[in-house]
Amino acid sequence: MNLNKIEVMFTEEEVNERIRALGEQISRDYEGREVHLICILRGAVFFMCELAKRITVPVTFDFMSVSSYGSSSTSSGIVRIIKDLEEPLKGKDIIVVEDIIDSGRTLHFLQELFRTREAASVHLCTLLDKPSRRAPEIDITVDYLGFQVPDAFVVGWGMDFDQRYRNLPYIGVIKETEK
Repeated sequence: MNLNKIEVMFTEEEVNERIRALGEQISRDYEGREVHLICILRGAVFFMCELAKRITVPVTFDFMSVSSYGSSSTSSGIVRIIKDLEEPLKGKDIIVVEDIIDSGRTLHFLQELFRTREAASVHLCTLLDKPSRRAPEIDITVDYLGFQVPDAFVVGWGMDFDQRYRNLPYIGVIKETEK
C-alpha cells in the first residue's frame, strides 16, 4: 500500500467529547456498583485509559489479547487467546473495551467465554463500529458506542497500519495512491 496521506475522520476534540459522554453514561448505568473493564490489546489501550479516567464509579481492569486474523487482513473465524486475563470474573460486572468492531466474531466469542466464567454481566464498549462488516450470523449488541464508521481503513487512537499510526491524536482514514 502506497500511503499518500491520512484524512481526518474525527478530530481529537470530537473523540475526547464522545469518550467523556460514554464515561458519564457508564457512571450512571453502574451507579452504586463497581465496573471491571477488560481491554482488548493492543488497539483499545488508548481508548480504555481515557474512558477509565472519565468513569466516576469504582473501576478495575484487566487486559486480554486475542486474534482471529493471524497474518491475514480478513478474519479466519477462529479466535485464539494470546494473553488471557489475570483475574477471575465470577460475579463481576464486565465491560469489554475494544477499539473497533468489524466482523464481530471475536467479541461474540469473548461474550460467551466471559459468561461461562460466571461474570455477573457482560457489556460491550467500542470506540468505532463498522456494522457493514458484521458477519450475518453474528448477533452482538454494542452497549456503549463511540462512533459508527463506514467500511474504511482507519488509524489513530490505538488503531494501526502495520503497527504504525496508533499514536495519532485523531482518527483518520488512510488514503492510498498509485505509484
